[in-house]
Amino acid sequence: MNDLLRSFGRALSSVFHPVMLFLTFVPFAVAAVAWGALLYVFWQPLLDTTRLWLDTWSFTSTLYHLFDWLGFASLRAVVAPFVVISMAIPLIVVTVLLLIVTMSMPRVIRHLSNRQFASLEMRRGGSWYGSLWYSLWTTLLCIALLVITLPLWLVPPFFALIPPLLWGWLTYRVMTYDALALHASADERRALVRRHRLPLLTIGVVSGLFGSLPTMIWASSAWLVLFFPVITAVTIWIYAFILVFTALWFGNYCLRALQRMRAQEPHSVATLS
Repeated sequence: MNDLLRSFGRALSSVFHPVMLFLTFVPFAVAAVAWGALLYVFWQPLLDTTRLWLDTWSFTSTLYHLFDWLGFASLRAVVAPFVVISMAIPLIVVTVLLLIVTMSMPRVIRHLSNRQFASLEMRRGGSWYGSLWYSLWTTLLCIALLVITLPLWLVPPFFALIPPLLWGWLTYRVMTYDALALHASADERRALVRRHRLPLLTIGVVSGLFGSLPTMIWASSAWLVLFFPVITAVTIWIYAFILVFTALWFGNYCLRALQRMRAQEPHSVATLS
């Protein structure tokens, strides 16, 4: 627990460094332009398809009757846009995550290496292409789980539990690889992940809960759908900021754990490399 809190504090103190703040804007710009163009082109077809899909659900009819009974009949108009946004946000987050991993994570680790872990030997057990491949197949698996569990998102309390858990698992899998790719050998990385699986998953889940905060912006008022482009841009940057912070948290924890593992097992680790 002390290591988790210590690495959390170091990440918090580092995330406001000018270099780290710059690393939030590059993925933000790429994701905002790409998703802005896609949603601009396909927004209306997506709304029409979603409305047809919702009309086939008895749950939707019950929900509309509830709106009418409460005197909020106008909310019917925002249900379909809200569903489209709810489905788009996880995909946007995954896009930002992949951009952070491929564009920002290597710079984050080098920043930590130069400032805090200069004496830690680099054994280069991973590569940029290995990271990309690992990230892609893990992301595809996460998207498949997201689709399978999507009906549960409409049922309390699953809508509050499933996204952070999926997000936490994905973040833990992807960022652990990248945090150790430069400094650890492949065997060291596997041994460290086995030894610290629970703390690393905890970092992922807590980061997933942080990642739920921007979604609360949408949940706070259905009328924010009317300001979709502006709110989307703001939430994309918040996601990018949270992910850079998460990268720093994983980097601090993993490199410190690697440093300690080498100090405790000098002979066995040397044979692994």
